[in-house]
Amino acid sequence: MTAGPAGPEENKGQPGLVSAALSGLCPRCGARTLFEGPAQLADECSACGLDILALERGGRFVGVVTMLLALALILAALGVDEWLRPPLWASFLFWAPVTIASVIGTLRFYKTMWVYHQYEESQQP
Repeated sequence: MTAGPAGPEENKGQPGLVSAALSGLCPRCGARTLFEGPAQLADECSACGLDILALERGGRFVGVVTMLLALALILAALGVDEWLRPPLWASFLFWAPVTIASVIGTLRFYKTMWVYHQYEESQQP
């Protein structure tokens, strides 16, 4: 088996989007440099120099994704409140971390998906 003209890096394959989002993997080199904050993209990859912000282009539809997530969380909270009727302090204790983790996880997944898509389009001839 021979590596093509692009070399062995081209043949090794890309990680899945979920693992790339959780680990913050660069779409070019696979280094953990995609995010510099919990849901904030880095300006560029410190390992290979890929300009990540040029691929992201201002976070299109992030507000729509966040509003849809908020709607789902509100409906879930209303359903749990109707079904279990927990005290108010228990609701805050449960829903605050669930909301924060859901927003960060969803934004990381969405931004990773968008950057990987834009990177693949930029590599097409």
